[in-house]
Amino acid sequence: MDPLWAALLGLVQGLTEFLPVSSSGHLVLAGHLMGIPSSGLVFELLLHLATLAVVIFYYRADVAALCLAIPRALRAPIAGYRDDETVRLGMLVVLASLPTAFIGLLFKDRFEALTEHPQAVGVALICTAIILAITHFVRPTERLLDARMALFIGIAQGLAITPGISRSGATIALALLLGMSSLKAARFSFLISIPAIAGAAILKLGEGAAELDLWASSIGFTVALISGYFALHALVALVKARRFAAFAPYCFCVGLLTVVLAP
Repeated sequence: MDPLWAALLGLVQGLTEFLPVSSSGHLVLAGHLMGIPSSGLVFELLLHLATLAVVIFYYRADVAALCLAIPRALRAPIAGYRDDETVRLGMLVVLASLPTAFIGLLFKDRFEALTEHPQAVGVALICTAIILAITHFVRPTERLLDARMALFIGIAQGLAITPGISRSGATIALALLLGMSSLKAARFSFLISIPAIAGAAILKLGEGAAELDLWASSIGFTVALISGYFALHALVALVKARRFAAFAPYCFCVGLLTVVLAP
């Protein structure tokens, strides 16, 4: 792969992974425009790993606290869930990851097949626009996250494997609709992305490592890492300011243009 294309795809991944506009959908569209097949490549997975590193770094205090809480959860899971906020959060992250893993493993091939059809990606982007627009009418509360809510959010994350459906958009929007506060909705959304992306890496990284161009991959990874950090920081600020729905017009316009103009 040409290093310039690698840098451009890294920039697309870094900016769109966190902003609610669907990184997978944009990578598919960028791949079709550039004549580069983006789906199924280990390169694309590495770009996701770059943004995974951004999440771990940005929420490093939460990640460290969750890791330290594992022994407490194993010793007394019921009491921990009831009385220990960190243990409870960790259990709910695991619970939300279960439907995500089930949907991903069972329907992965079907979702990946959609990458060959830009118009399907366009329809999915329009759906993302609708999801984001709905949040404009929601006033977040301080409802405590529970097991039922975590399962629903995990299902939303699993369905967001569809190219064009924003993972962050679907999970944060649903969390807001279920009554979570803005910042807690964003935090939970990105914490549950960690096992999802790590699981995909375990399943797919060994499938085509020999296909990698190390120089181009390093460039793409670095660009995605840097741009991803700034995009995540911007998204958290926008969620806090309750401007999450501001991306709906963009997703709708890109989706509509794709449906109309794609071959």
